[in-house]
Amino acid sequence: MRSLAALAAALAFSAGALAAGPVPEVPVGGTLRDVPLYGLTLDYRKLSDFRGKPLVINVWASWCGPCRAEMGSLDRLARRFNGRAFHVIGISTDDYAEKAQAFIVGTGVSFDNYIDRGLVLEAMLGASRIPLTVLVDANGKVLAKDYGARQWDEPANLAYLAKTLGVRLPDAPARPKNR
Repeated sequence: MRSLAALAAALAFSAGALAAGPVPEVPVGGTLRDVPLYGLTLDYRKLSDFRGKPLVINVWASWCGPCRAEMGSLDRLARRFNGRAFHVIGISTDDYAEKAQAFIVGTGVSFDNYIDRGLVLEAMLGASRIPLTVLVDANGKVLAKDYGARQWDEPANLAYLAKTLGVRLPDAPARPKNR
């Protein structure tokens, strides 16, 4: 567990961010700001902790049927590529962290998931509807925003991820031309 000093710093950062007013949406092409992430099954982190590799951010809620439907494919994607080609993280917009945590634990999801306190990430990522998957380069630049559920481990979506994130994925076919 992180030290009390780190937790205090995180709370101060969070309070300062919320006091500054609503967080504007970062458009495709913009760079994500650093914000605190509060883990559902792990410690506090910062969004900047994921810099250095591309990032797949999935915004979801435990009550959202399409979110639940795509979670298995995201987990298979994470088990196959997480930490190697890119990172996969989830951001729950649930009002109650215990509901989101129960879903994550109950389904055995392996990738890191965080609760969106104050809906700062929802606003910054533009999650006016969910599920939303945001593809981010290694420097924090937003490359794409995909609304709606997908089967992320299917060949066409693997090709899309490889091309958009600029990574090589074993067994990913060439990206279809109609995408």
